[in-house]
Amino acid sequence: MRVRSFSHTGITVADFNRAVRFYWDVFGCPLVGVSDAPTERIRGFFGVDAPEPTCKIGWIRVPGGAVIEIFEFRPDRPAAEVAWNRVGLTHVCFNVRDTSRWHDYLADKGVEIVSRPERSPHGHTLFFARDPDGNLIELTDLRHMHHVLRWLGPLGGWLFRRGVGQDYRRYYEPSEPRS
Repeated sequence: MRVRSFSHTGITVADFNRAVRFYWDVFGCPLVGVSDAPTERIRGFFGVDAPEPTCKIGWIRVPGGAVIEIFEFRPDRPAAEVAWNRVGLTHVCFNVRDTSRWHDYLADKGVEIVSRPERSPHGHTLFFARDPDGNLIELTDLRHMHHVLRWLGPLGGWLFRRGVGQDYRRYYEPSEPRS
């Protein structure tokens, strides 16, 4: 069994409308759906123990097909700082072209910048910023690898699983052979 593609990631926000405006206005990611979760689900599935809990859920479409699912709970809890060395999610990443221009664009928009653009050992450039709730956003320019990954897609995955590129199986050998 294999997954078909990456679908979405979820983040909890303090202000639904502010988050929607941020991702839509700054990154061009429109809101494509909204739902209010039923009280029973908020208490049971989400584990919010409150007399009258609410949860507004929105789906923000990222160019290329993935979605950021945002949750606004009432009552909410204070944000916790994300530590890189703590097990769990740390950030979302957008593929962009020209990280220096993106850095300047975000700074002009008043977005909190965490780091300046830098070159990775593999040749792509990246930097980090924060959304209004403090969630980390990586912006990376994969350079030529963007096209390789886009055009090779499934073929590239098949080739690399068979060791045509660098053989990563030394880090993890699947328990059963895949075809």
